[in-house]
Amino acid sequence: MKIRAVGLCLATLLICTCFPSAREAQQTGSSTSKQKAKESVYSEIGKAPEKARAQHNPLEKDPDAVAAGQILFEQRCAECHGDRAEGGKKGPSLRAAEIQTAEPGAIFWVLTNGVVRKGMPVWSKLPEPQRWQLVSFIQSLGAAPPKPETSPTSSAQPPAAKGAFLPRR
Repeated sequence: MKIRAVGLCLATLLICTCFPSAREAQQTGSSTSKQKAKESVYSEIGKAPEKARAQHNPLEKDPDAVAAGQILFEQRCAECHGDRAEGGKKGPSLRAAEIQTAEPGAIFWVLTNGVVRKGMPVWSKLPEPQRWQLVSFIQSLGAAPPKPETSPTSSAQPPAAKGAFLPRR
């Protein structure tokens, strides 16, 4: 009976020790696969043919193109890429250096052809001027703003409110 109890304790200990390691390995593996998927999506820009890359945005100097592109983005792209184009549940950040430094023609090519195996639809039926408006908007985004760092000692109150409850002298 004692041997059985000791064996059961050892088996339980072994399982408890190994299970967290397996979970950790699974989480590490999934984050690695997410990183690879992200890199793969950005690599689509590099697959644009030279002829496509050489295309210039005909709306580059149109002041209304960015605003029109933003409306299109909100209607068609924000669901996957996030409201601020910083990446969402499905789509990568459009503020990443790989996108922001890409030629306008390469971005247009990806919009036109999609990345179907990664979930991005083909937008070739969207009129060409609207695709160029999207390119204008995407290129206007710039890099993502840095996320504010919060220190454990910082107050949740805005600076103007600090000291608001100090007694008067």
